[in-house]
Amino acid sequence: MAEVRKKQTVKKHNIDKMLEENEKKSNKKKEVVKNVNSKSSKKETTKKGAWTRFMIFCHGVKSEFKKVFWPSKENMVKYSITTILFIIFLSIFFYAIDVIFALILKLFG
Repeated sequence: MAEVRKKQTVKKHNIDKMLEENEKKSNKKKEVVKNVNSKSSKKETTKKGAWTRFMIFCHGVKSEFKKVFWPSKENMVKYSITTILFIIFLSIFFYAIDVIFALILKLFG
């Protein structure tokens, strides 16, 4: 079954505002690199580097969760019932195949 998603409205962005934000981000990155390079102890740099990597990971997870399309409760019930019925059908099918092969082995074996 194909899901029909609601059409999302596209926000118009101000290019000047976007350029300013990108410039601020790049300046922050440069400051972080300067701070990391200025540390003399490797342990402090490693701790900060690990923490920074962890925060980047958390930010990535958060942004990916925003992209997930979560089905409604009605759809989840439909999908669950379909899955359970499919499993029951396959169980009966393989049981019947097993019984048929057992009968064949008894007759010819």
